[in-house]
Amino acid sequence: MALDRSKAPEFKIPSDFELISPVKFSLNTGISVYFFKTPGIEAVKLEVIGKSARGRIPQEHVLIPSFTLQMILEGTRDFSEEELSEFFDFHATEAQPVLSYTHEGFSLLSTKKHMEAVLPRFISLFTQATFPSENLEKRKSQRRLSLKLEKEKSSSRSSQLFRTALFGAEHLYGQEVNEEHIDLITSDLLKDYYLNHLWQNCEIFLSGDLDQSQLNHLSKWLEKIPSREVTDEGLDRPVQTTLKIHEARKDALQSSLRIGDWSISKSHPDFHALSVFNTILGGYFGSRLVKNIREDKGHTYGISSSLVELGDYNYWVIGADVQKAHLNEVIQEVYIEINRLSTELVSEDELEILRNYLVGQMLSKFSSSFDLMDRFKSVHHSGLNLSYYRQKLDYLKKVTPQDLLRIGQTYFSNPRFIEVSVG
Repeated sequence: MALDRSKAPEFKIPSDFELISPVKFSLNTGISVYFFKTPGIEAVKLEVIGKSARGRIPQEHVLIPSFTLQMILEGTRDFSEEELSEFFDFHATEAQPVLSYTHEGFSLLSTKKHMEAVLPRFISLFTQATFPSENLEKRKSQRRLSLKLEKEKSSSRSSQLFRTALFGAEHLYGQEVNEEHIDLITSDLLKDYYLNHLWQNCEIFLSGDLDQSQLNHLSKWLEKIPSREVTDEGLDRPVQTTLKIHEARKDALQSSLRIGDWSISKSHPDFHALSVFNTILGGYFGSRLVKNIREDKGHTYGISSSLVELGDYNYWVIGADVQKAHLNEVIQEVYIEINRLSTELVSEDELEILRNYLVGQMLSKFSSSFDLMDRFKSVHHSGLNLSYYRQKLDYLKKVTPQDLLRIGQTYFSNPRFIEVSVG
């Protein structure tokens, strides 16, 4: 039978979607290990991730965690930066810091063939870093330059100001970094954070084609990694939200816009419906905002809407770089599209296109063996497990226009929108 290339292949939603959870075991030190076996894959990925201690240090030391992690590879007691770099390169290995607002750690990507040689050198990074002063001064100089560029770039600036508007300038997540914070950094402060704060409540995420004897051998090395218990709740920094911030730039030709508000967590019963609502609003290239503001009016190259999880906080935000002369018009059009989704039923055709997109997008995130661990971490750090994705697929199969209308009426019909613009 001849293949008719004039017709797109039929898209079928899988009838089932079951994922095998990682094997969990504990080291003698108490650290939990989550292991996915990857048959036939010679690469091994190892991630040691702990809770961020940013909230447990003085506010003026906001940059200490990131500098500490970035400088671990600058030298240890036995090896210089150059020697470490050459060693990992020779063994086709990547060792990199893991850093976010909520987690800190280090990752290793190597092969089964080289793990025996690489592990001792990798483990030494957790206890033997030296933080040489000359390297630190170079890092500080680079950070001053990047900070200057970030503030000049309106999109970076508006994202920072949106977090400031949402959380408040004194909050951990809303605090603005400046040159004074860079000037305060010393090797002694980095060493103190490294020895007394880093590696809190560590967990290990491991993917590779390893048998039990290889796991046992690897575990002996992993038990050399320190893991500190969180001993206090951190510094109390209350949220103080500001509804509107505008930073004028006289000579700017475009403005960076952020509009958003607080939202709900992945564990909330409405989250799957909200994620569909968010996608049709501005979460993909066929969204309402893209069609209106990019395609119909040509006021931007791109506009998007996102759901963000930041520790125990959740918010949604719309972002776009728009022609400065049309900023107010774009803001009004954003509200018009939100109002339409909150008062009018989405058509069945539009919903079906969206449904197929979301199912395909979700399944594509499991295309490689290491993707499974990334997806697991995403829900694990939210207090969930891999059943989240099966539940999401089940919901996508049955979501209706009425469901989206209810979400719009519940969460978007009369919110206190936060507006931030730069330009």
